[in-house]
Amino acid sequence: MELDVSVMPFSRLMGVEILSAAKDRVEGRLLVRDDLCTAGAILHGGAVMAFADALGAVGAALNLPEGALTTTIESKTNFIGAAKAGTYVTAVSLPAHIGGRSSVWQTRIEGEGGKLVALVTQTQMVLPPRG
Repeated sequence: MELDVSVMPFSRLMGVEILSAAKDRVEGRLLVRDDLCTAGAILHGGAVMAFADALGAVGAALNLPEGALTTTIESKTNFIGAAKAGTYVTAVSLPAHIGGRSSVWQTRIEGEGGKLVALVTQTQMVLPPRG
């Protein structure tokens, strides 16, 4: 199932596809386009981080109380390998912690053939409903 990323304009601009989303697992993919690359036609580190951030944010949002919002307050990326232009990267984001004030998501990004591209850990803050 592909979800609409229209509420995430930057993710839509990048071409992030959410393939499945549940409170305990978010899966997505991204085509490595030339305009997302750096020297050597490989996926830019910022694009890697933004891809992971989108998946973790979706997972965090699915766990929010009604009316609450979420925002990323910390992110750490281990860059392991490269992904070349014209290929797809896929990712799975899993919660390490879901609490009342924050959640922590770990995202594994792989290139074609299952080659590890990056491991990302992010913390999402819960923004309570206004009112």
